[in-house]
Amino acid sequence: MDILSDLEARGLIHDTTDRKALATRLSEGPITLYCGFDPTADSLHVGNLIGLLTLRRFQLAGHLPISLAGGATGMVGDPSGRDAERNLLDDEGLAKNLEGIIPQLRKFLDFEGESAAKLLDNRAWTVGVGILDFLRDIGKHVTVNQMIAKDSVKSRMSEGDGISYTEFSYMMLQGYDYLWLADNENCQLQVGGSDQWGNIVLGVDLIRRKLGQSAYALTWPLLTKPDGSKYGKTAGGETIWLSANRMSPYRFYQAWIGVDDSEVRKLLLQLTFLSVDDIDVLISEHEANPHLRLGQRTLASELTEIVHGETAAVSAAEASAVLFDSDAEILAASEAAFEFISGEVPSTDIKELGSGVIDLLVESGLCQSRKDAKRAINEGGIYINGERLTETDFVPSDSQLLHDRYLLLRRGKKLWHLLIVG
Repeated sequence: MDILSDLEARGLIHDTTDRKALATRLSEGPITLYCGFDPTADSLHVGNLIGLLTLRRFQLAGHLPISLAGGATGMVGDPSGRDAERNLLDDEGLAKNLEGIIPQLRKFLDFEGESAAKLLDNRAWTVGVGILDFLRDIGKHVTVNQMIAKDSVKSRMSEGDGISYTEFSYMMLQGYDYLWLADNENCQLQVGGSDQWGNIVLGVDLIRRKLGQSAYALTWPLLTKPDGSKYGKTAGGETIWLSANRMSPYRFYQAWIGVDDSEVRKLLLQLTFLSVDDIDVLISEHEANPHLRLGQRTLASELTEIVHGETAAVSAAEASAVLFDSDAEILAASEAAFEFISGEVPSTDIKELGSGVIDLLVESGLCQSRKDAKRAINEGGIYINGERLTETDFVPSDSQLLHDRYLLLRRGKKLWHLLIVG
């Protein structure tokens, strides 16, 4: 399947410039394409994921991707999809954010070989350009009519405090990026979310006017939930970051376990590299036994592996099984899984075992008093490593430590405490 057909089958084409001409160009040989990522934070988030994966899909198809860090455009801020102006970044904040996202951009592409990717920063060709030169060489080729026709500009002009000239000029900076890349890197295709269509087409027109060359645009639909909101946050409102420092691989994994059944196929198609045929087989199995949540588990594992690596994906799945599935999963969980768990549930480091379980329950905070602890045990609500405790005078021994250092206490179904011995 050619790249356009594959993207179409995955629901990843919202719009393109001349589709037939683009298909012809792609069939003629490798094309250089780019997608931009502004450093608005020190980590990319799930909203950036389709762009990263699309570059990778093109690279796997033999094309030449450019991942563009927006060191210059990030200083201005894209108004697309926003109802208020961004806080402008200073040099220190911008440098910190770039330091965080550049390693993430590198993770998704191969920078060696026949289809080697490039990682560029648009500060390299923007910072030294004077305002008069920019207005003369770029501004004269862009009409105000084009700019105010953009949806994000129209909505901001008609509501609230309007839009500043700084944000209004963002699309010219993005168009200039495309022009520079076309002239210096032979870039002929820009890809982005559907909210970037106006910005990208402005660049296509600028290349035609300035260079007399053809250039192409391709956008994908924004990743949204059934209620129309973006998939940028968990059900609890937490942003789904791609950095392990911002969001642990375990919490990243959990963010996908709870997605609605109706969304699983779309998310597998758009956010994984599983083939369309394999996904359809998987969905059939999922629909036959939806209570097993095979689709969600596969989605969570595939995505966690893409973003954090295979080892983290396996450990996150094991940790999830320990905390949410059968108690039998606890004894089989790896040491790496318990390392994940130690960061997700309350935990206490102790030098050695020796205290009775009553004291451990009180000291861990699972029970408020010795009386409360005894009552909880007698009611069958206390578990050690997944096994229900029945004796109030029980004293845990080293033989019960998992991986020679972990003892997992639980009260009821959801209150956990991990003891780490050593």
